[in-house]
Amino acid sequence: MAGTTHHNTGVEGVEGGVGVTALLVAAARAIETHRHDALAQDPYAEHFVLAAPASADWPVRMQQVPDGDANPLWGRFARYFGLRTRVLDDFLLRSVHSGSARQVVLLGAGLDARAFRLDWPPGSVIFEIDRKEVLSFKHQVLDGLSATPKAARVPVPIDLRADWVGALAGAGFDPAAPSVWLAEGLLFYLPPAVETHLIDMVGRLTTAGSALAFEVKLDKNLLEYRDSPLYTSTTQQLGIDLLDLFDREPRPDSAGDLASKGWSTSVRTPFDFTRRHGRGPLPEQNDALAGNRWVFANKPGP
Repeated sequence: MAGTTHHNTGVEGVEGGVGVTALLVAAARAIETHRHDALAQDPYAEHFVLAAPASADWPVRMQQVPDGDANPLWGRFARYFGLRTRVLDDFLLRSVHSGSARQVVLLGAGLDARAFRLDWPPGSVIFEIDRKEVLSFKHQVLDGLSATPKAARVPVPIDLRADWVGALAGAGFDPAAPSVWLAEGLLFYLPPAVETHLIDMVGRLTTAGSALAFEVKLDKNLLEYRDSPLYTSTTQQLGIDLLDLFDREPRPDSAGDLASKGWSTSVRTPFDFTRRHGRGPLPEQNDALAGNRWVFANKPGP
């Protein structure tokens, strides 16, 4: 019976490789949610963590971490994901509430519960693109909670290395209408050519009034930070070697490519937002976050 349940829930989609990082982010969001000074609220996050055997014994609140914020993984790294969640939440809500875009596309949606927890304007449609196994696990958990989305939610079960453009069109996406796109914690797992194709296709599928946010790493040599506290603690505590999951080929200049095509772009460090919000990670020695950048792009009118 256990084997059957495992298969039907699609839990294998988040139990290994890049998929398990979705559970790591969910655990970080759960911890953030329970902080007294939380940057973001995600009441669904801990349920994903507890539902998967790989993460069932991970902490979902800081009181469960013996060394608390001094723990590099569940302290500083988890706070980074909490800050990222807040900043990208703000980007999405600002984009839809300040303009006419009502289509939102989450590329590599993972265990993102924004369709359920953010206040979307009437008429919003949230397209969630990810592998079938990941979405199956997500559906199982959310259905068990009787969760109700706050906007029309359209899962698009497909690998981003396949014809996701055709799948998105088949799901009802309208390229003639403005749209908002998000690639959170995604691109550094992809080969450079796949990243370039993805960003190029977003450009082709968007019209004036559209927006895009994504995360990149600008490190020239990721292995320079192999012994950083964030990477070593993640490996020691969870058995996840992030550097083995990242694609270590030289990265394309996706922000520059968008700018050359007329998009207005802004490239920021996470630390910019730590200072803005008064909490979050700050630079440190041997910092695995040193090369992280958050890119925000808007496609202006003719």
